[in-house]
Amino acid sequence: MTPAQVIVVATPVFLALIAFEFAVGLARGRNTYRLADALSSIGLGVLSQVVGVFTRLFAVGLYTLAYDHVSLAKLPAGSPWVWLLALVGYDFCYYWLHRAGHRVGVLWAAHVVHHQSEDYNLSTALRQTGTGFLLGWIFYLPLAVAGVPPLVFGVVALVDLLYQFWVHTQQIERLGWFDRWFCAPSNHRVHHAVNERYLDKNYGGIFLVWDRLFGTYVAENPREPCVYGTRAPLQSWNPITANLQVYRELALDCWRTKSWADKVRVWLKPPGWRPADVAAKWPKARFDMARVRRFDPRITEQAAWAAATLFAVVLVLTMLLLWNAHRLAPWLLAALSALVVALLWAVGYVTDPAAERSEAGHDDNGPDTIPHGAHRPSAPTPLT
Repeated sequence: MTPAQVIVVATPVFLALIAFEFAVGLARGRNTYRLADALSSIGLGVLSQVVGVFTRLFAVGLYTLAYDHVSLAKLPAGSPWVWLLALVGYDFCYYWLHRAGHRVGVLWAAHVVHHQSEDYNLSTALRQTGTGFLLGWIFYLPLAVAGVPPLVFGVVALVDLLYQFWVHTQQIERLGWFDRWFCAPSNHRVHHAVNERYLDKNYGGIFLVWDRLFGTYVAENPREPCVYGTRAPLQSWNPITANLQVYRELALDCWRTKSWADKVRVWLKPPGWRPADVAAKWPKARFDMARVRRFDPRITEQAAWAAATLFAVVLVLTMLLLWNAHRLAPWLLAALSALVVALLWAVGYVTDPAAERSEAGHDDNGPDTIPHGAHRPSAPTPLT
């Protein structure tokens, strides 16, 4: 079974768990879902998988090339110890990729997609970048050098990814000792929060021991509820805009600065860093949580039904595409992929009327100096 087919098999499970979490939230009076946001997050996961059909061989090919030519040993794929150590090693590499994704501008440009949702629920787990393949592979080359076979690498990568699905929920409280050593809902809520005390913490994928070792662990404080999103809010349901938001901002700063050194630094400095000449001529308002509002445009009942119907078509087409990707003619694969992307754009268009905003409004102060964003804590919004 190909990795894409594994995702197809897992998709009904993901959707069933999302429906279950929604039902639990309604029963508890703590609904954490909004229709447009959930469709946007799941749609970005769909887009990520469609892009992966074309790019997966790129990352796997580079890993295999390193394994074949520079590995110090060839570890046996039949040994359980190799699988266990590979999983631990993968999670260690993931920690550093994840941490760099919050501290290096060009890596944040890819990772920001996962953090743009201002809700936090199981649909957020599926909100994945379509551009992570560009540089993410670099962080896993140590496993190839250590001799982890490509098959083992691919499977443990999938295990690490699937594990992280369940931690994206507000319906599970703290889990005692488990929270101290493993990624769990409580400490991953912290990771997605923009509160000052929580910012850029708890990077571990499966194991939180890395955060404890390297000083990035913070426990959730019940007296300070997590506020989710990014400090430069996306304010759009468009999947293309979501993937290109920060790349565009970096490219503009790179083009505008007169310093050749700063043209390079803008991609490598922490998110929010800007060349002095650009910041002076094109200033951006500083982040102020008290002034930012949740992006929540009105959606009519007709628009909601249209978006849901389009999205159902997207899911069916995507599952057919992923299941058969390895045997489709290139032109047909490209055509179906383009159709899926177009339909996802249409879902975003239907749910994002440009002229309308919720009565709460929003601030038009432009992106903030640090590319994270937030909204006021508020009562859960119904899935409508």
